[in-house]
Amino acid sequence: MIFEQHYLECLSQASYLIGDQTTGRAVVVDPRRDVAPYLESAGEHGLTIELVIETHFHADFLSGHLEMAEATGATIAYGAAAETEFESRKLADGEVISLGDVVLEIRHTPGHTPESISVVVWETGAARESGEPPYGVLTGDTLFVGDVGRPDLLSSKGTTAEDLGAQLYRSLHDRLLTLPDATRVFPAHGAGSACGKNLSTETSSTIGDQRATNYALAPMSEDEFVRVVTEGQTAPPAYFSFDAMRNREERPLLDEHTPPPALSLDEVVRHQRSGAVVLDARDPQDFAAGHLLGSINVGMAGRYAEFAGGVVQPGAPIVLVVEAGQELEAKNRLARIGFDRVIGFLDDPIAALSANPDDVRRGSRVDVDGLRSALDSVDDLQVVDVRQPGETEGGHLDGAILIPLTQLNRELGTLDASRPTIVYCAGGYRSSIAASRLAAAGFDDVSDLLGGYEAWRTAADGADGRVGAS
Repeated sequence: MIFEQHYLECLSQASYLIGDQTTGRAVVVDPRRDVAPYLESAGEHGLTIELVIETHFHADFLSGHLEMAEATGATIAYGAAAETEFESRKLADGEVISLGDVVLEIRHTPGHTPESISVVVWETGAARESGEPPYGVLTGDTLFVGDVGRPDLLSSKGTTAEDLGAQLYRSLHDRLLTLPDATRVFPAHGAGSACGKNLSTETSSTIGDQRATNYALAPMSEDEFVRVVTEGQTAPPAYFSFDAMRNREERPLLDEHTPPPALSLDEVVRHQRSGAVVLDARDPQDFAAGHLLGSINVGMAGRYAEFAGGVVQPGAPIVLVVEAGQELEAKNRLARIGFDRVIGFLDDPIAALSANPDDVRRGSRVDVDGLRSALDSVDDLQVVDVRQPGETEGGHLDGAILIPLTQLNRELGTLDASRPTIVYCAGGYRSSIAASRLAAAGFDDVSDLLGGYEAWRTAADGADGRVGAS
């Protein structure tokens, strides 16, 4: 058996290639949209990808099922409850798929979404028939290492979190925890994903380890389980509902090999005036040193696509500002969340901005002393904390307005653009994104805090009564 986990750090997303060496037949489960890695690996192993299995309609990324089908001729398959615009195969509960020696069994495990499934893997059909433990189970977003899938995302529109939570409880206890303890667990996500609140940095485990250590699998009633798994969840990025719908639909395919075209500054400005978003993916310090007026900073070094999806509207035309050679990567990472309208990129941004100082703005970043001075001297100061609720529970600046970055677009109208504003996060990456978004929205006096809340909290004179608990 060929069994590969392909893990995408920037989205905390895991996908899988499973192949039978005796027949050369293979499946891919939950592929990302730029599918070249699966094709390359299949070619190296002499495998033919016949089936693309989606464990559910993903909300956090645009899956590559259509790209895989186009590249390989593979059939796309979902659980029986899924309805798609494109042709797809419905997988029944208990259905067995033989690749040769390797055998897969489909188990319906609704709860994170109504159509969720898990895929049990045996290295041989004989092992399954004799009752030997499976090699592993691909649990999608039903069971994570350290957590379970949240039942409250917008991908589950029309069904309450309580109803899905009850289904999730039964799926875990009746469909997954009935597997032997030695069964390996291979989830669709790891730490950093907004699909759960307590995901481990480990990307695989076993049923036995999860039974013993996963808080959500501790003995409790169904009602208590629903309460425990729904409380304290992060605010999901605004693009989640967009992706959940796009994954059901026919849509254009990604060309992952062609970079966007180079544009002059004049062309970029014309596009910007016509409604395009200028997305500057450079480091926050470089952005602060000088950037095109009205551009938004989302650094490539972080969770670029996810945070871009929180401050750029789905479907908006986008012009990139990137370091030389990053144009294709920036385009493809945006495409992973379905943000496909990349018009082009600014050619030689340093030279272009240097030659056109009237179009350039410097960013304002304050240190802890600067924030302290502003708190003491600026009566109308507006302080915005863009961390997630779980982070702010540990403390925040007294009087700060709490708006998670992932919800900033939705909450812009609750802030006063006429007031001087300082934004902070945990370390300074997200605050640069938020400050640039506010500046693009017309906030004339906006800064962000260097080093974020951690710098404030650990400063020698930081504990002065301005830190409060939420």
